[in-house]
Amino acid sequence: LQLVESGGGLVQAGGSLRLTCTASGAPLDRYAIAWFRQAPGQKREGVSCITSDDHTTSYADSVKGRFTVSRDVAKDTVYLQMNSVEPEDTAVYYCNALLLGSNYWGQGTQVTVSS
Repeated sequence: LQLVESGGGLVQAGGSLRLTCTASGAPLDRYAIAWFRQAPGQKREGVSCITSDDHTTSYADSVKGRFTVSRDVAKDTVYLQMNSVEPEDTAVYYCNALLLGSNYWGQGTQVTVSS
């Protein structure tokens, strides 16, 4: 399974971005998907995740109410809608797929929020 994130870029504080996670090699719908981020000099932290079966979602407190994770089964794609972004959201965002102990990462997409 190979994951590819896209949709990152430069955005002003208060703006929005939508990140996309797609895959090759296997359908994504079997995998639980999580979004992580890593800011310079910081540890990688979990942002949000969505299950494979009933699409249950969860969020870090720092993004709750601002970010929304979703999956489009027909397009085999997972999204992270980022609204009301803050400079503290600046990081490389990674898509992570998990199934039965197998763990896959994408290469990341840079999100930069200007104040």
